[in-house]
Amino acid sequence: MPAVLIVVAYLLGTFPSATLIARANGIDIDTFGSGNPGASNVTRALGWRKGIWVYVLDALKGAIATGLALGLDGRPLAYWCGAAAIVGHMFPVFRRFRGGKGVATGSGVLVVLQPVIAPFALAGWWLTTKATGKAAIGSAVAVVLVPIGMVLLGRPAWEFVAVVAICLLILAKHWRNFGRIIRSEEPAMSTTR
Repeated sequence: MPAVLIVVAYLLGTFPSATLIARANGIDIDTFGSGNPGASNVTRALGWRKGIWVYVLDALKGAIATGLALGLDGRPLAYWCGAAAIVGHMFPVFRRFRGGKGVATGSGVLVVLQPVIAPFALAGWWLTTKATGKAAIGSAVAVVLVPIGMVLLGRPAWEFVAVVAICLLILAKHWRNFGRIIRSEEPAMSTTR
């Protein structure tokens, strides 16, 4: 049963929210902006309203996978399924393993497993992105805030290790963004639509 749930969580993570919403609006998201099929790039292409839809759908992938496992088998499996959904979003088998960065899906996992920390991470992302115009910087700040919150709330060591592993994976997926930021080539988030 646990292995089946992990596979289901991965497959749920592969649902191509950004690709479908962008295509419905006449955009090939793989060739626009950073080429990333995620909420930030859809926001650049189509504005905040469409970007928020992608964010919600991607977050739901993580929340549903994690919540299902939490209800059926407890926190350890919930972490495994949350991580599987994030990996499915990042490396979808149906898109030649070329997916998003995992921030939105990870936030859905976080809402289920660490609901006290989630609003602070989201606020950190929002404020940093607004201040810098760069979603990747906002994502890095949010990802760093999560383990800090775990320490402050005294969460068990095994949960801290699991969260740090997920956060490091998300940061690693942003390495191209960080390179573009250093070279001043990273596209800014649009706030006009």
